[in-house]
Amino acid sequence: MNVEDLIEQQITAHPVVLYMKGTLDQPQCGFSANAVNILKACGVDDIFSVDVLADPEVRQGIKDFSNWPTIPQLYVNGEFIGGSDIVTEMYQSGELQKLFEN
Repeated sequence: MNVEDLIEQQITAHPVVLYMKGTLDQPQCGFSANAVNILKACGVDDIFSVDVLADPEVRQGIKDFSNWPTIPQLYVNGEFIGGSDIVTEMYQSGELQKLFEN
């Protein structure tokens, strides 16, 4: 399976997918930690996370797939939501919480 197919499978098989540096328990950058904290504050318990530091192909592949240059990247119900700044802004405005109410 090529990296694009793998990413497509991951985001369609799981309702919440976070491509991040590190793991949910041990984020390796502040932006990834922020995304995890925001998801937890929204009450999201079932997060499928992918540590991009563990696989260079996925690290570049997710950037190519989304046409977004930075990590973390959040997908909800197969839709690309955005990176750290967008996730933070959506959380502060209440928009992110609304995504999880449905």
